[in-house]
Amino acid sequence: MAGCVARRALAVGSRWWSRSLATARGSRPLCAVGEAGALPPVASATTRRHLSSRNRAEGKVLETVGVFEVPKQNGKYETGQLFLHSVFGYRGVVLFPWQARLYDRDVASAAPEKTENPAGHGSKEVKGKTHTYYQVLIDARDCPHISQRSQTEAVTFLANHDDSRALYAIPGLDYVSHEDILPYTSTDQVPIQHELFERFLLYDQTKAPPFVARETLRAWQEKNHPWLELSDVHRETTENIRVTVIPFYMGMREPVLSKEQPAFQYSSHVSLQASSGHMWGTFRFERPDGSHFDVRIPPFSLESNKDEKTPPSGLHW
Repeated sequence: MAGCVARRALAVGSRWWSRSLATARGSRPLCAVGEAGALPPVASATTRRHLSSRNRAEGKVLETVGVFEVPKQNGKYETGQLFLHSVFGYRGVVLFPWQARLYDRDVASAAPEKTENPAGHGSKEVKGKTHTYYQVLIDARDCPHISQRSQTEAVTFLANHDDSRALYAIPGLDYVSHEDILPYTSTDQVPIQHELFERFLLYDQTKAPPFVARETLRAWQEKNHPWLELSDVHRETTENIRVTVIPFYMGMREPVLSKEQPAFQYSSHVSLQASSGHMWGTFRFERPDGSHFDVRIPPFSLESNKDEKTPPSGLHW
């Protein structure tokens, strides 16, 4: 995702994060995990198409993963559906679907009247349409091979556990658009290696797909629904490079300074177009009586390493 930066937008008492995806239009190969080229399907004697995946451990090159199914043009995939990601090539399993509002700036609105323009950017006005995304688990064996192409190592959210509003990061959790799902079947009872796979899903050979949600998955979804659910998805293409952004509301987190906890520390980052810059601002505080006051942040400079030939994509403070 060179050249694309996922930015966090901070608001008083709340937190947001966004995930950005950049893809070259017209190139959606089925990739062997860990390889840059496309992996052609292997035809067996029964003409079924087999999936293969890269595994470099101990000289292994290819291993059979499963058998392709016909992708669904209509309807949704069920919990437990195994799939290969059509862009990043990793193996995964569907946990549950989300219905999001997709604002695609590549699709011109046919309506002449004013339409929704939530971003307020540029002259294009777009209508949001309902689109299906899926909460999925990524196979841990594939994560090292896609780390250079996809920052899908974790989803961070602000959960409410016993009134402790702490940030939680779940490795190998991702959101996938319906059209990026390449479904397949497998005879393996544990086809995805992820610490949550057997905690969330139960093998049942009488079902199709043969993995059903455990009560732990339903309870987890219900408890964390406000922090995990998608709301809006935004897409736009420039010079055949399409960028998809998914913002998330992470919930309330207003730290309280008290005698027991007199300090609070956090870090953030910003992307600059130049090799140096300056920042300043204020923090807004709330007194016990509900009144507010602003605390000034001292102006400071951001300087890149002078020995570097190219400026960094992000500077931290």
